[in-house]
Amino acid sequence: MCCHHDLASVEILGEGGRPMISIFASQRVQVPLQVDCLERHPLGSQAFIPMHGERFLVVVAPPGDGIDPDSVRAFVTDGRQGINYRAGTWHAVHSVLECEGEFLVVDRGGPGHNCDEQPVEALITLD
Repeated sequence: MCCHHDLASVEILGEGGRPMISIFASQRVQVPLQVDCLERHPLGSQAFIPMHGERFLVVVAPPGDGIDPDSVRAFVTDGRQGINYRAGTWHAVHSVLECEGEFLVVDRGGPGHNCDEQPVEALITLD
């Protein structure tokens, strides 16, 4: 038997925060992809684990008060790996590439404002 322990740091900030586990569904997207908004979660990390081996697009920008469009980066997972955003990391909604997909999500629940959205214009291409 093989075990993989402590693979991600779960950040729960702010009074009354608690861990929350959810399942998110994602629709297939086409690349190039026009991204017009990124979000961040200032009070907690957010982990996404694909449940059925779906490759997905990860779009991120560094933490900060605003987003420099030139700092936006995109990556494609292999479908067997998840992603864990630290608190405050700007990111796009996850988008699967070949088919609809589902993700197990480990997030922060509880009181407090934990989702900021910021308009941004970024055209995502894969080289």
